[in-house]
Amino acid sequence: MPNTDFLSNPVFVALDTPDLKKAEKLATILRPHVGGIKLGLEFFMAHGHYGVEKIADQGLPIFLDLKFHDIPNTVASAIEALFHAVKSPPAILTVHTEGGEAMMRAAKKAADKGSKVVGVTILTSLDQSDLGVIGMTGTPESQVEKLARLARRSGLDGIVCSGEEVEQVHEEWRDGFFVVPGIRPADSVVGDQKRVCTPADALDRGASILVIGRPITRADEPAEVASAIARQLRRK
Repeated sequence: MPNTDFLSNPVFVALDTPDLKKAEKLATILRPHVGGIKLGLEFFMAHGHYGVEKIADQGLPIFLDLKFHDIPNTVASAIEALFHAVKSPPAILTVHTEGGEAMMRAAKKAADKGSKVVGVTILTSLDQSDLGVIGMTGTPESQVEKLARLARRSGLDGIVCSGEEVEQVHEEWRDGFFVVPGIRPADSVVGDQKRVCTPADALDRGASILVIGRPITRADEPAEVASAIARQLRRK
């Protein structure tokens, strides 16, 4: 079964780097201060399931953010292959909600029963003008709400959305699991994110876990930053 220690600490640190030694070092340093580790495409393309196992050896839950999006059979087969390859099943896995209901149902069925499968809605690097360019009408909020309903109907455990949308979706889906990326402490640089939120605000609005990357990993003292965020959240 996946490690679910993140239930006591909602912060997942994003180790989006192709440098395995750097990722292992950060995981070791940050282990006392975070609830889990998020590994994305950059890391997985460099190190595959071997790298996932190396980071999982640190004892923290793994959020494997691969954003599967293909025909249902391909997604199901890929997820089955992943779970056969890794000794430690990821606690959380992502698929794209825009893959449709059949794909999401296939993904959930193929995953380990103890792993949460969540649907990516609208990336936090996109705003309303970006949606218009790719042919989506309406606001990011309305699109997220539609995709959240689809994910719920498809049997997923929850969704990935920004802090700007999570409150409304949480009101409609009380037992959903909500992953909120684009988290930025109040004094940090926004970078390439457009729909951002502070850690405390995201939790207040209904987030289940918070994904924080560069504000922690690029800090001069990553452990101090992560510890400060954890202390702030515990005081709530």
